Amino acid sequence: MNTETKIKTEAVAQKTQRITGSEAIIRCLIEEGVDVLYGYPGGAIMPVYDELYKFRDQIHHVLTRHEQGAAHAAQGYARISGRVGVAMATSGPGATNLITGIADAQIDSTPIVCITGQVASHLLGSDAFQETDIVGISTPVTKWNHQVTKASEIPEVIAKAFYIAKSGRPGPVLIDITKDAQFEEFDFSYSKCTGIRSYNPIPKTSQESLEAAAALINKAKKPLIVWGQGVILGKAENELKAVIEKAGIPSAWTILGASALPTSHPLNVGMVGMHGNYAPNKLTNECDVLIAIGMRFDDRVTGDLRTYAKQAKVIHFEIDPAEVDKNVKTDIAVLGDSKVSLAGLLPLLNANSHPEWLQEFKDLYDIEFEKVIKHDLHPVKEGLTMGEVLKEINAQTKGNAAIVTDVGQHQMIACRYADFNITKSNITSGGLGTMGFGLPAAIGAKMAAPDREVISISGDGGYQMTIQELGTIFQTKVPVKIVVLNNDFLGMVRQWQQLFFDKRYASTEMANPDFVTIAKGYYIEAKRVTKREELADAVKEMIASKDAYFLEVCVEKEDNVFPMIPSGASVSDIRLS
Repeated sequence: MNTETKIKTEAVAQKTQRITGSEAIIRCLIEEGVDVLYGYPGGAIMPVYDELYKFRDQIHHVLTRHEQGAAHAAQGYARISGRVGVAMATSGPGATNLITGIADAQIDSTPIVCITGQVASHLLGSDAFQETDIVGISTPVTKWNHQVTKASEIPEVIAKAFYIAKSGRPGPVLIDITKDAQFEEFDFSYSKCTGIRSYNPIPKTSQESLEAAAALINKAKKPLIVWGQGVILGKAENELKAVIEKAGIPSAWTILGASALPTSHPLNVGMVGMHGNYAPNKLTNECDVLIAIGMRFDDRVTGDLRTYAKQAKVIHFEIDPAEVDKNVKTDIAVLGDSKVSLAGLLPLLNANSHPEWLQEFKDLYDIEFEKVIKHDLHPVKEGLTMGEVLKEINAQTKGNAAIVTDVGQHQMIACRYADFNITKSNITSGGLGTMGFGLPAAIGAKMAAPDREVISISGDGGYQMTIQELGTIFQTKVPVKIVVLNNDFLGMVRQWQQLFFDKRYASTEMANPDFVTIAKGYYIEAKRVTKREELADAVKEMIASKDAYFLEVCVEKEDNVFPMIPSGASVSDIRLS
């Protein structure tokens, strides 16, 4: 272990035992409370799998059909539970197949620990069979990574990995373990990591910054809150609600912040971003104080930074100092954990309401309803829309389901129209936009929250990127509900081609297989809906099923998702058609 990174530990009462590195890995995971992990065996990780077999009553291993599926399943597990998800793979292609999921977890701040096998230490750098420099490859997309070449390093490295993954702003960690370290014996004991020298995951919240923020908010005539996933990661949903209600501030959310406040809350004014709601996007450039809470001013939220909220004073509540002033210049930065900082802000706020300002949001919502929402949810044309599928799911789940989406038009429609009454209910790939995320992430989410209804919603394109995970569902009997909104296109790309490339649909039309037959081939009950009058009964049947269920809904081929902010345009230039 590197002596320069001294760590604090919490002693675990146990006798020292002489065991192999492989057994130590499993015992470390048990000490960290891991009850399920996702993975795929291979030569360089086989000793660990051999030990895992002996501990199968304590840790449930889920054999995914691809290592990418393992990483996404670990993400889904982490996102709905708030715990660290774990994925495991062998060296070479097994390890590199994890990278997409790791990169997704990094940009979306998801705590996962990935363990990879590696060739024996004397073969490192020799281009041995299935050797890749996974530490070098994963460095840009991990919060921390480390290669273990001695068995004695394993307990301290794994303890540190779990601490780093879940502390402060969460993220993915990768541990690469050589095969000889897995076989080597040593005297094992385990202590959890509780701190690392020079690593300060949660900045202390300054009272001065809280008082300055409260003063600005109390004077504001047109304040706007935009919150992100930092509220959910910080378990600050109640504090956010209390702040919003006391100060009477219209509040919008980023795609990853969805569900922190119930959709039906009167001060919830909708989603910001490229396909967000008309009012919060438009009025971002009219507010006088913009309060950003646990969000990072992603380009899909801000549009053209040169015109973004230039009239407003900006207050940024943020746990990661690197995000402050990175994209948007902040007038007041409140560093720290969102739960602590919002609790500290609350008593400093004046009770207030902003009825005239809130009315502006309502007026713009009415315009959006007439031009967009009515078409999506109450269409007059013959073909089904994606929006009415979400409307039916809302009606039959009462807004209590966890919605796990893939990436594309269906994702934007789901985020716009799904009702969320419970936090951690919108599980989606935000920053990386990973097609193929939805199905395996839903597997992990359902396993972490077996008492919740978990519905995977995908398009026909992304679904086929990880369709093999139907095999995982069949083998584990996890009762995930799967909805594919099929328009026979890569819909979001096609929409851009229609709007900006003169309808040159280059390589976006899909020749799709019989999805229902494929699902039935995996012994999953399945149905296809092509007509509006079939939809309600099909959704009812799906929700009522105690087992996994696949529902394909054939929707309009050339429907578009609006509103839309064209790439690089100002949020003020949001289009309704």
